[in-house]
This record gives sequence, structure tokens and C-alpha cells, in this order.
Amino acid sequence: MGIQAEAQPLSAYTSFQNQFMVWDNGMIRKVEYLVPLQVGIGRSAIPYIDNSRNFKIYYQGASRKVNDGFTQAFQVTDNIVTYQNSKALFVWERGNTTNLSKYCEQFYIGDSLVVFFDGVQREFRAYYDGRIFPIEGFLAGNSVSNIFDTSTTSIRNSMDISSGQLPSIKVSDNIAAYVNYANQFRIFYHGEIVEQENYLVNSFDVGRNNVAYVDANREFKIFSNGKTTTIDNFPPYTYTAGDNVVAYVGYDNYFKIYYNDSLYTIGYFQPDFVVKDNVVAFQDATGYFKVFYKGQIYTLESYYPTDFKAGYNSVAYVNRANVLRLFTEGDIYDVTNADVATWRLDYDVIQYRFGANMFKVFYKGKTY
Repeated sequence: MGIQAEAQPLSAYTSFQNQFMVWDNGMIRKVEYLVPLQVGIGRSAIPYIDNSRNFKIYYQGASRKVNDGFTQAFQVTDNIVTYQNSKALFVWERGNTTNLSKYCEQFYIGDSLVVFFDGVQREFRAYYDGRIFPIEGFLAGNSVSNIFDTSTTSIRNSMDISSGQLPSIKVSDNIAAYVNYANQFRIFYHGEIVEQENYLVNSFDVGRNNVAYVDANREFKIFSNGKTTTIDNFPPYTYTAGDNVVAYVGYDNYFKIYYNDSLYTIGYFQPDFVVKDNVVAFQDATGYFKVFYKGQIYTLESYYPTDFKAGYNSVAYVNRANVLRLFTEGDIYDVTNADVATWRLDYDVIQYRFGANMFKVFYKGKTY
């Protein structure tokens, strides 16, 4: 049984009457009459704690109560929601709830995957596709704090795991990579453990179905869709993995992108770049703002904006002409030239506020 995504575009906001509204694939629904205390936006669900501290999840057109005031925190990704009641860890997926651990203090959530340390059985486990899999009793790491530290957005060749500069486990949408207690490099992929390397790797990063890493011999490799390819015999200057894409600056100073088992050489320069779901936003050698998307390069601006958001096949920003622009799935839209107070990118949905607390939602060329 594989993951069957039921993702649909969602967004949410509080109206000028302080009512909680959900935008659901073009439909606007009034969900609560009072402002929630906390809200998360996923691709298929919207979890929130209501004004009475009840934990609820909006899914498939309706809001359902999960519990009465027991939930202290929650997290949401494309398809799943994790939440904590005291030290107990739960996962919600497609309307079903599973208790992962009665005592858990360490966990990380991906699109359809949760990796966690079960404090009762004292082992690391993975939840995937409705099942729980044992992984390891111990993982490498100089301290508990850096085991699940995923704050590093770009891996540089001066960093390594052995010194404690990099985490020993990373989890993305459908894949997890980690260094076990014997310093062996393993990949959890589609419910199975792949014995990737038997010696300590220097560094690694993960995307949706791919893992980029520098092995013990300092060769740069990419594991993608179950296959490993040696990209270079030398480590890159810097690299980042995203969903189905890896961007890096090689030792030869060429900026390159690996996508769909093909390698694209972009140019001889070391750019600022951001990697997200199928997109790489970067500043080219002339200072232009460009996006690589599924094998094509698109020019967005003649300058590199200081603030932009990248998400699900999309990049959004306000340009110098004060126009809120959106690149999504190969198309470029001028969303609005109004004086926008705030805006947010929920995957590929833009929500923005203007005037006296007025909200609009833009999705696939249409404003709601």
C-alpha cells in the first residue's frame, strides 16, 4: 500500500468580525465564531486549537474535534498532523489517529513520515503509511540537541558530522537519512532500511525522494528513487537538497542542478540560492532573479529581492513596483498592486490582507 495523497489547496484567516474562515479550493467556509489560539496550514488539513483550547482538525470540508484541551503542541505537513498530549506523541493521517509513543521528547515530521524516539522502548522508530517501523536503538551525535537539529539550510564542505557541526538524522517528505551508533549511513525509504554506506559520511541532506551526501572518500553522491549516482569525485563547495532536486556549487565553481536523473550546468558562479519543492530560486551571475523549475529556467526580475518565499512549485515576493508577484508551475502572475499589509504563501496559494482587514486568496490565476 502506498501513500495516496489527498492534497488540495487550503488557506485560513480571521475576518474583520474575528471569525475563523477557511479557504478550501475556491470555497470559503466559516469554521469558528471566535479567533483560534493557534493555527497550522497543511496541504490537506488545517489543525488548530480553538478559543476554548479544544484541539480540532479541518479536513474535507468539516472541522472535527480531536480532544478537549489536552494538546500542548502540534505540527502539520502536506498529509499528516502530529500532536503532543503531555509526553505522548500522536499522528493524524487521512482522518485516522495513531498513538506513536506514550513518552516521546524527540521527533521529526515530514510530508508522510515521522521519525521519533520512543522513550518507553528506548529506540528510534519511523511512522510511514499507517505503520510503525523500528530503526535503531541509538543514533550518532555528540549531543541530543544536534541529533534533530535541521536548521542548516546549505551544507558547506567545511562542515562535517564527526565534529558535531551537522545533525546525524534528517527527515524529508517520504525519506529519512541517518548515521547510526556504529557510524554507518542508512536511509529509510518507503518502509525499508537501505544500507547505504558502512563508513561515516562527511555530510548529507534530504529531499522528497532523494538524499545528497559526501561519503567517507569525499565523493559527492545522490540517492534518488532507489538508485545511487556518483556526481563528482570531489565534494561540492556547497549543496542543498529539495523535493526531487539538488542544487550545488561544485569544486570547479560551477553552479549545477540535479533534477529527474539529469544534471544541468547553470554557469560559472557561486550564487545565493534557495531550494524548495521542485524549484530552485537563485541570483545569476548578472544579478538577475531566476527560478529553475522542472528543467527550465525562468527570469523573474533584473535584481535579486531581499525577501521572497518559496514553496510548493512556487516563489512569491513583492517587487520594486510594489506588485505582489507569484511564480507557480511555470507561470508568472501579478497578483495585486494594492498596498498589501501582509501576505503569506501556503504551498502554492497566496493569501493577502489589505484595507480594513480585508482578505483575498489567489490560486492558479484566479482571485477569491
